Amino acid sequence: MAKSGSLSINSENIFPIIKKWLYSDHDIFYRELISNGCDAITKLKKLEMMGEWEKPEDMEFKIQVTVNPEEKTIVVEDNGMGMTEDEVDEYINQIAFSGAQDFLNKYKDKANEDQIIGHFGLGFYSAFMVADKVTIDSLSYRKDAKPVHWESEGGTEFDMKDGDKEGIGTRITLYLNEDSTEFANEYRAREVIEKYCSFMPVPIYLTNAKAEPEYETIEKDELNEKDTIVETIVEEAKTEEKEKEDGTKEVVEVSPAREKYKILKRPVSLSDVNPLWNKHPNECTEEEYKSFYRKVFMDFKEPLFWIHLNMDYPFNLKGILYFPKINMEYESIEGTIKLYNNQVFIADNIKEVIPEFLMLLKGVIDCPDLPLNVSRSALQNDGFVKKISDYITKKVADKLSGMCKTDRENYEKYWDDISPFIKYGCLRDEKFAEKMEDFIIFKNLDGKYVTLKDYLEAAKEKHENKIFYVTDEKEQSQYINMFREEKLDAVILTHNIDNPFITHEEQKHEGVKFLRIDADVNEMFKEEVKEEDKETLEQEAKTLTEIFRRALGNDKLEVKVEKLKNESVSSMITVAEETRRMQEMMKMYNMYGIDPSMFGGTGEVLVLNANNSLVKYVLEHGEGEETPVICEQLYDLALLSHGSLSPERMTKFIARSNEIMAKLAK
Repeated sequence: MAKSGSLSINSENIFPIIKKWLYSDHDIFYRELISNGCDAITKLKKLEMMGEWEKPEDMEFKIQVTVNPEEKTIVVEDNGMGMTEDEVDEYINQIAFSGAQDFLNKYKDKANEDQIIGHFGLGFYSAFMVADKVTIDSLSYRKDAKPVHWESEGGTEFDMKDGDKEGIGTRITLYLNEDSTEFANEYRAREVIEKYCSFMPVPIYLTNAKAEPEYETIEKDELNEKDTIVETIVEEAKTEEKEKEDGTKEVVEVSPAREKYKILKRPVSLSDVNPLWNKHPNECTEEEYKSFYRKVFMDFKEPLFWIHLNMDYPFNLKGILYFPKINMEYESIEGTIKLYNNQVFIADNIKEVIPEFLMLLKGVIDCPDLPLNVSRSALQNDGFVKKISDYITKKVADKLSGMCKTDRENYEKYWDDISPFIKYGCLRDEKFAEKMEDFIIFKNLDGKYVTLKDYLEAAKEKHENKIFYVTDEKEQSQYINMFREEKLDAVILTHNIDNPFITHEEQKHEGVKFLRIDADVNEMFKEEVKEEDKETLEQEAKTLTEIFRRALGNDKLEVKVEKLKNESVSSMITVAEETRRMQEMMKMYNMYGIDPSMFGGTGEVLVLNANNSLVKYVLEHGEGEETPVICEQLYDLALLSHGSLSPERMTKFIARSNEIMAKLAK
């Protein structure tokens, strides 16, 4: 049987191999070798189902990984279908062939293609990224099959001869190169296997060949035939003395004698062969969903809610998407969507498969129809991948809209946390925006939630097609009070995504305009000015403009004079909506080193109330001694009600306030 030669690589099959060698993460070899073992076991299970092979009663399908840090070796062994000499020659030596494809072609009418993981042969060669030498020992399940031994140094020359493997399956041994000895460390191996193989459909066990044996103690009724008993521990019966009714004492048995057993610690699989996403949603409990979330994402803050994806037509897709708390700046949010192929981990956050706005979420998606290894450029041009992305978008929209319809109380409770995600989704995905159109809600000044339609309908007679909004309830409190006095409503929009979102809404709803509550003085706050008084008001405005510009040393200050119903309001600052939005853009430009001043001034307008006593005083005592102080104070008060003062102005404001109070106290 002895055979030597060069591995057959031709132009038709070189590219898949190159892909393997271009992996940026060399730890991928663990995934490939374990996937191949899983593949071999899955095939054997199929043959058993079809009656072409009978499984021994005491056989447990598993993959055993053994690391030896001293000898710098890794062994990956499965008890799957194994290979004959001819199959090793075909699948390993002539890597143009694919074991899985050949298997599917042979059993295409009987086997479920979705359940075959990978293509044996190609993934195997990832071993040479970390190993100088690789050996294969395999025994086929076929009757009268002989074991075969194969080895290669460097991945181009091989030797093959009779082997000595006793049980069916395949054992691959890697003799690591000096740069890759870390992978023979038990803890590093565990980390990599849990990263890629946590949910493979076959139990995976990891052993350190050089570790001291570990033990555990169990009760007699917990013992099973696979346990290795190291010591039998006999616990004597426990007794205690008790007093009887007649005053005499007797010794009674409290607990009987029992046997315990010290056994070799039972191996624990690194893989959960039945992950939660494979169950039907009706079979999953709330605690199971939360426990799975904690385990996979190491996040011990509870998710708000989740969506269980379960689809088998026109493609196979399962998964769970979790909504974590995301009420923060969306640029800084980083979710994790883990992509799997038949429970084999592929990658995190593949934007081509998962809609971009869903990257804010955490979750798992398992789609056997996606290849284990494929370039992103191919994914971008794949119509099938686009369908998957569209399906996921639809399911998320269906979940949210359904919650709004049937569980409005919880929907409102979660809204502050999920609204940045929903609004971002509307900006990034037109179909999502269409589906969510009637389920975007806004919190009003009373803390109640209304839709855009609700708000416009309620305000139709007072300010048709105008939506007033608040970005800071403290800074804009003066305006909020004025709105409340006139029984006007506004919505609270405090997130930085709201600025682009309201622009998006205005584009969708022709004629609708969003105005910040301090964008202008609403007509409802003003007294009606008689025609004969308009000229007088205009003259007062000119006079006050000159006085304030002179007092403040700002000849570009824009001043408006209005007769407000509330005489206690002396001064306000307004900024036109378009100007303020431009300022938001300027801030963004400034982040990139562009001077915002090149876009023009601040756009602030000082509004003075002609009905206020202080404003009247300034008008009557234009050149008076106290006029400059009052003008400065009125301007700073307006700025404070609009936002905040600069450190320099705040210092002067405090000093001036103290000065005014000192004069009043005399």
